[in-house]
Parts: sequence; structure tokens; C-alpha cells
Amino acid sequence: MGAALRVVDTSAWIEWLVGGALGRTLEAELPDKPQCIVPTIVQLELRKWLSRELAEDQADQVIAYTQKCRVLPLDTAIALLAADLHRQYKLATADAIVYATARQQDAELLTCDAHFDGLPDVVLFGKKDQSTTRI
Repeated sequence: MGAALRVVDTSAWIEWLVGGALGRTLEAELPDKPQCIVPTIVQLELRKWLSRELAEDQADQVIAYTQKCRVLPLDTAIALLAADLHRQYKLATADAIVYATARQQDAELLTCDAHFDGLPDVVLFGKKDQSTTRI
């Protein structure tokens, strides 16, 4: 992938970590760490999943990896944009924050979450058919 910025959604991280066919496809789509934006809400969701699925030291390693990317905390500008996107696209709060982070950073959103289907600047890898939609 080139120098384009990408926000990697929790769903894409999980599919990559699981390592199935979709995860292997996503591996080629993951940006290099300097171009990879990780909203702190993604770290929260990822840690919750990791705590259920992996040993603590493995979970810590994954979070440490995300910290080598560009971690962006929720600030007022992202929160207000997320509120607008929530209203406009009927997104859940966490999804609106993730999408707002991508929009604020002029970045694509890499996701496997169908809630983002059809939104601008979203690269969606469907879980069922492993199709890719670029909007």
C-alpha cells in the first residue's frame, strides 16, 4: 500500500488476528505503521476482545503493536463530528467515533463491518463472501 492514511477498524484487526482467509486478504491491505491510524476506541474494543480470546501477554503484545501506529484519542472535534455522522448515517456511537476519526484525518477506513457499507472513503471486506467494496 502507498502512503495513504488508513484507519483500521476493530473488525479488520480481529479478522487479521484470527488469521483465516479474510485475515490473510486483509494483511495486504494493512498500512505501514506510520500510515496506520488507531482511534483509542478501537484499542478499547480490541482489548475487550483480546482479553476474551488470548492470554494476557499476547493481548499486551497486540496493544503494544497498535501503539506503534498513530494513536488518536477522542477529542472534542472528533466527538462533534461523530455526533453528526451518527445522526447522518445512523451509526452506533463507537462506529461513529471510528468513522469520524477517519474523516477528520482525511483517511480511508478499512473495515469488515457492514454498518459502514456505502459510506464514502470506506474499504469494506465483507465477512461472508470476502468481497471488497471501495467507495
